[in-house]
Amino acid sequence: MIRLKQTVIVEGRYDKARLSSLIDANILTTDGFDIFRDKRKLHTIRMLAEKDGIILLTDSDAAGFRIRGYLSGAVPPERVTHVYIPDLFGKERRKAQPSAEGKLGVEGVPTKLLLEAFARAGITPETAEQGASDQAATGETRITQADLVEWGISGGENSFAVRQKLLKKLRLPARMGTKALLKTVNTLYTYEEFLHLVESL
Repeated sequence: MIRLKQTVIVEGRYDKARLSSLIDANILTTDGFDIFRDKRKLHTIRMLAEKDGIILLTDSDAAGFRIRGYLSGAVPPERVTHVYIPDLFGKERRKAQPSAEGKLGVEGVPTKLLLEAFARAGITPETAEQGASDQAATGETRITQADLVEWGISGGENSFAVRQKLLKKLRLPARMGTKALLKTVNTLYTYEEFLHLVESL
């Protein structure tokens, strides 16, 4: 398992599910071309890039490169690490037929090749662990799921409304679930900063 402080940006939920078994990181999806219209998600990605940097991992087809190019132009280049998967032809098991270009997406790439793609970008379990250790050494208190419940953001009668109000205030995507919210706020804010934001609602 590779632990990363950077947020990894992928195209879809199946890519995210695939990566979740290999890396411990905040993983956000572009929901394909929705990123071109979703200004709040783009704002989120810019904030995450500014804080700890982002890793772009898109498919190797034309659509993937279009999304990669768009996001690369939206954040400073020094805040982006590019991970490229190789061109592999075939289809994912869940699909009835191959993609338009016949290439496997991130979700279909074998584990060994995914790890090699990260290694080519300079990200190995050793380098990632060092970065995670540096982050842990700060001794910062992490925001937990229990905190979200205590503050009425999750698990309560009016949690959905509270969470929507919070997401709007933070300019985060309205469809962001509690797991993604938890990882994102822990990346962007200290415990005290986030508590202050919650109290100001």
